[in-house]
Amino acid sequence: MAKENLQKNEERLESIESTLSSAELFIEKNRKTITGVIVAVVIVVLAIFGYRKWYQEPREERAQAAIFRAEALFEKDDFATALNGNGNDVVGFLEVINEFGGTKTANLAKYYAGICYLNTGDFNSAIKYLGEFKGKDQLVKALAVGAMGDAYLELGNVAEAAKCYENAAKASSNSFTSPMMLQKAAFTYEMAGDYAKAVAAYKAIKAEYPNSTEARDIDKFITAAETKLAK
Repeated sequence: MAKENLQKNEERLESIESTLSSAELFIEKNRKTITGVIVAVVIVVLAIFGYRKWYQEPREERAQAAIFRAEALFEKDDFATALNGNGNDVVGFLEVINEFGGTKTANLAKYYAGICYLNTGDFNSAIKYLGEFKGKDQLVKALAVGAMGDAYLELGNVAEAAKCYENAAKASSNSFTSPMMLQKAAFTYEMAGDYAKAVAAYKAIKAEYPNSTEARDIDKFITAAETKLAK
């Protein structure tokens, strides 16, 4: 039994030595290629680090400083100046987008720009910039998609508006934006004469967000839409 174990151990050692020898031979034959790959990987990693540290981060800081005054004007509903700047001490959202493209701040400026255009009556531009906004914050994303719905509705595109409101309700499941967007979707469906979808949206509010403001008179809306549906 001991001899068998010893023999097996010797065989394992021979197998390991053979594997190591093969690996060493492979490394020896491909030393230049392996070294080149390692060097290339190191260069790429250093390049990415350098790009972020010495290029992207300073641009992000400058963009944040630039957008500050426009955000303050946006909060005061001075949408035109916030959007375009004043040629003096206010850098508008459009300039931030053009000057600092690729930064998080420039992306946020697209959301602001879309809302500014919505409030100043340029609905096509509102759709453009809101559509380009890439929001990671689900609440802001929902508001952006909902605002696109408002712009489409102003343009008379009821079907696309309803679609946006539905997507906005799904983008962030919460008791603030979701019932609000579902209600907008329901109203829009009623405008289009699609009472079945309107009833479904109203019932979703009642079932999923019973404590929301929109749910207070929801039975009245459901009954009215169902009555129209039955005609």
